[in-house]
Amino acid sequence: MKVHKVSSRSKHENRNATKRHSKNKWRTHGKKNQHVDPSGQNPRPSTAKFENELVNRQKPKVKRLQKAYTKAATVTSKDKCSSQAKGKALSAPCPHVHTNGGTELETESDSEDSQVWRSYAKSVLQNGAEKEGEGNSVLNQSEEVEVLEYHAQYERSQNHTVLVLKQGQSLCFRGTCLLMCLSGRVEVMGFTIEQGQQPYPLFSPSSHCPLTIKAMVECTSSAKSRRETRLEAKAIVRKYLLPGGAVAEARTRLLSEVDADSCVVLLQPLDTPLTRFLSSFGSSFSHLFDLSSKELHSQAAVYNPALSAVGVTALQGPCARGLVASNSYKEALSRLLSAWEGDFDRCPIILVCGAKNSGKSTFNRHLINSLLNHTASVEYLECDLGQTEFTPPGCLSLITVTEPLLGPPFTHQREPEHMVFYGQAECQSDLDRYLDSLKTLWRHYSGENPVIINTMGWVKGHGFQVLVDLIRLFSVTHVVQLSYGDTPQCHTLNPDFLRSAQGWHTHPPAQSALAEEPANQLSARGHLLLSIHSEFEGAGTSGEMRHQRSNELRELALLGYFSQLQSAEPGPICPLHCFTPYQVPHSAIALGVTHCDVAPNHILYAANAGLVALCCLSEKVAGRGGPVLLPQTPICQCVGLGVLRGVDMARGLYFLVTPVPPATLRQVNCLLLGEITLPKILLTVQHGVETELPYVTTDYSFEITGAGKVHVFKGLARSGFVKTKTNN
Repeated sequence: MKVHKVSSRSKHENRNATKRHSKNKWRTHGKKNQHVDPSGQNPRPSTAKFENELVNRQKPKVKRLQKAYTKAATVTSKDKCSSQAKGKALSAPCPHVHTNGGTELETESDSEDSQVWRSYAKSVLQNGAEKEGEGNSVLNQSEEVEVLEYHAQYERSQNHTVLVLKQGQSLCFRGTCLLMCLSGRVEVMGFTIEQGQQPYPLFSPSSHCPLTIKAMVECTSSAKSRRETRLEAKAIVRKYLLPGGAVAEARTRLLSEVDADSCVVLLQPLDTPLTRFLSSFGSSFSHLFDLSSKELHSQAAVYNPALSAVGVTALQGPCARGLVASNSYKEALSRLLSAWEGDFDRCPIILVCGAKNSGKSTFNRHLINSLLNHTASVEYLECDLGQTEFTPPGCLSLITVTEPLLGPPFTHQREPEHMVFYGQAECQSDLDRYLDSLKTLWRHYSGENPVIINTMGWVKGHGFQVLVDLIRLFSVTHVVQLSYGDTPQCHTLNPDFLRSAQGWHTHPPAQSALAEEPANQLSARGHLLLSIHSEFEGAGTSGEMRHQRSNELRELALLGYFSQLQSAEPGPICPLHCFTPYQVPHSAIALGVTHCDVAPNHILYAANAGLVALCCLSEKVAGRGGPVLLPQTPICQCVGLGVLRGVDMARGLYFLVTPVPPATLRQVNCLLLGEITLPKILLTVQHGVETELPYVTTDYSFEITGAGKVHVFKGLARSGFVKTKTNN
C-alpha cells in the first residue's frame, strides 16, 4: 500500500506499546496546573459541584467544619470534639462531626426525652431524610466513622495527596487518579500494587462499578521490627509532604496515624489523551467520572478536599460496596488461580460464558488482574463482538495482556497482536464466518500462557450451539458459567452434557467431524465446570442510567480508540477534522462491505465519511486506475480502524484519518466497511467549524416512505409458516 502524508508532520510515529515497568508512561498535571487550596477548593468543576451540594445542605454548621479544614485536610479522631459549641454543657460525650456539618449525639441518659430523641433519630435513619428546625441532624454512625478514618493530606506545591490506610481499610471512589504505593501494599480490582512498583492509572466512571483501594495485610516475614517499619513509613510520608507552612499541624497529625501495618499511597491527578478528549465534548461526558444519579440521591459522597484535589470522590454507605463478589464468585476465582499455580500439565484454557448482564466482563478483568500477580502475561481471546475489551466493537482479537485492567474497556483500548474485523455487533447473519475467524485467531495461540476466552451473551438457540463449538474447538480446560436469579438461562455446560450436545460446526465426539485435525481433537479428560451465581444489584438487567446501555458503551469504546490520535503532551484538543489525512491511491487498495450487498456504483457513497477497517490481504492488490472492489468478505489480519474522510475521484485518492502508525499502515491493502458506525458526537460536535458541519445535514424528512429506521419484528411469523384453517 503506497502511503504518504499530505504534510511533513508525523505525530504518531512513537505509538509502540510501553513495557509494564516504564517510568514515564502516564503524565500528571505537574506544577503547572492550577493549585488547589486544601481548605475546600477543587480543580475539577464537576467534583466541586457535588461538594458544594454537600456543603450547602446545612450552611450554619458547615462553616464550623470548613474552619477545621483550613488548618489541615486531615481529619482524625482528635478533631471529633473541636466543633462542639461553646456555652453548651452536655453530660454526654461530645458529638461527632459529619461531613456535611451534622452531628450525632451520644448519651447514656434513659430519660423520656432521650428515648423520644432516639426514636426520632431511628426514623430519620430509616427513611434517609433530615428534617430542619427540629434540632441537630442525626446521621448513621457507621458512615461517620468511615468518613473520619480517611487520613489524607494534599501537598499543593507537588500537586499530590498522601493517603494513609489502616490495615484492612478500603476506599471506594469515583473519579480518576494515578496511584503509587509508597509503603505496604494495596489491592485494586484483584491486582496487588506493592511498594516500588510503577504508578498505575485508575478509572472509576459512573457507568461501571466503582473501584476500591484496599489496604492488604503484609504476609511476608521480615527481619525488621515493627518500630523500624513504622519509622520507615513515616520517613516516606515526610519525603512527600514538605515541612512547615500552614499545614504543619496537619502533617504532624498524619504522621501520628502511621503505624507498622499502615499502607501509604500517593495519589496524583490523571491527565491522559482520553480524559482530555472526552472532556472536549462538553456536557455529554463532563460528568462521566463523577457520581451517578443514585449516588447523588443517596448522599454517598464524602467531603474530603485532600482527595477531591486530585480528582477522587470517596463514597460511603451502601454505595461504597464496590465489587460485589458472591461466595461462588470467590471460590471460582480461587480454583482458577490454584490451577495456574499448581502442577497442571498444560496452561489453563478458561472459557467464561453467561447471559447478557451477568457479570462476564467484570469477572474477566478481575481474573486477569489476579493472574498477573503470579505471571507476567495472560492471553485473551475476544469472541464478543458487541462489548469488546481491548478493541473497538465488531472486532475479534487475540491479545497478550501484561498490565492490569483498572478501568472499563474504553480506558484501555490497545492494539492486539492478531485481530479480524467482522463488522457487526452480532454474528447471527453469518455464523460460519464468525467461527472461521475465531479458528484463524486460535492458530496464533502459543500455549505458553493461560488464556481467557470471552464469549457473547447470546446463550439460546444457535448462540448456545456456537458456545458448544467453542468449548470443543479450543479444548477448554475450565468453563466458568455465570447465572443470575432463580431461573436458569441455559443448560449447564458440564462434560456429560457436552458428550451429546450438538454444535453449529461440531457434533458429539462419536460423530466428530474434526477428528482429522489433531489440534482440534477433544480432550479425553473433558473440562472442569465452575458455576457462579451473580448476586450484585441489577444482575440480568441492562443499565438504566446514562452511559450504561450497550450502544453507549460501544460509542465510548470508539471514542477511546480515536483518542489515541491526540498528543500525549498536555495541551488543547484537536478535533477529528483537524488532522492531516493520509492519501491512498484507488488502485493500491481494495474496498469491500461486510454486512450487506451494495451496488458497485454506490459503494463509494456508502464508505465516504464512514468507519473502515484497515486490513492486510495475503494477495497483492493491483487495479487499473479505478477503485478495486471485493466480491466477497475476506478473513484477514486487521491492524486498526480509520475514518474515510473523503474520496477524490479526479485524482483517484482516498483520504484516511487513523491512529495506526505509518509503518504499519504501509502493509494495509484492504478497507472493509461494516455496520459499526462513527459516534454521532464526532460529527455533530466539531469545534472550529464556522460554516455548516461537514457530513451533517438538517435538510431531511422522516415523513418520506423508507426514510426512517427499518423496524424488524422478530416475533412475526412469515406468511409461508402461518397456519390457515381449512373448511371440512
